[in-house]
Amino acid sequence: MTEEEMDWLTRFPHMQDDALLGMKRSIDDSFRAFTAAYGDPIDNAFQPLQQFLTAAEHFMTRTPWPIIMLLILAVAWAASRNWKIVVGCCVTLAAIGYLDMWQDTMRTVSMIFVCTFLSIVIGLPIGILMAKSDRVRRLVDPVLDVMQTMPSFVYLIPVVMLLGIGRVPGLIAVVIYAIPPMIRLTNLGIRLVDKDILEAADAFGSSGWQRLVKVQLPLALPTIMAGVNQTIMMALAMVVVAAMIGVQGLGQPVLKAIANQYFTLGIFNGLAIVGIAVIFDRVSQAYGKRLQKHQEVVHG
Repeated sequence: MTEEEMDWLTRFPHMQDDALLGMKRSIDDSFRAFTAAYGDPIDNAFQPLQQFLTAAEHFMTRTPWPIIMLLILAVAWAASRNWKIVVGCCVTLAAIGYLDMWQDTMRTVSMIFVCTFLSIVIGLPIGILMAKSDRVRRLVDPVLDVMQTMPSFVYLIPVVMLLGIGRVPGLIAVVIYAIPPMIRLTNLGIRLVDKDILEAADAFGSSGWQRLVKVQLPLALPTIMAGVNQTIMMALAMVVVAAMIGVQGLGQPVLKAIANQYFTLGIFNGLAIVGIAVIFDRVSQAYGKRLQKHQEVVHG
């Protein structure tokens, strides 16, 4: 081997490092320039979302606690028709109030409500498109794979650079993290609808829209509800991470406990998150099972 070849081999790793460093700097500079140029218009575009989140939080935190508790218990009963679940919700909420975590819990519940609502509004149409088109499914599946495997902290970087610190950036990061199950299970539920039923609907002269609204979505609803359940669980899992960029709720006391070694503060607020998660999980699962039984009775 000649001296020139040896010299090239020894310089190659450094040449690669220089090229990689240049590429990283170019991407970072481009994103900073985009943020400087379009950050304010993007921030203004999200103002309605800020108002929606603020309204939900004010309702949950400023309404007297007995009314909020009765409202939650009524929703739990309407969804589950199970007194054990309702009593469990009542005991959990009473314990949260007794331990002086009511306000933070209501902020977290309002955040989860808005995140779930947005995930349904965005994820349901995307899931329907995936079920209708294999090409769309092939395009969206890799994106969902990345969203589900990307570490949750990474979502905060571009969102904070664009929108700064606050509740809306945290909300967007939570929605990005939590929406994949909603999309996947909507797609799965529609694809699992019995072909014979679809053929019967076509034989009766149903249009594509009628078949979707009156046949496919009702039959896929138990699976879609499973997607809603998983979305809620993932949103709750993101609560503490989102607190790092200003999202108020149960996550901030947990971070304070970590920083200052307040054992009881961290444990109590962590248990409150678990309690809220159990309430959402049991109620949504019970509602999904009721839908499943209803479908079996109708089509059995």
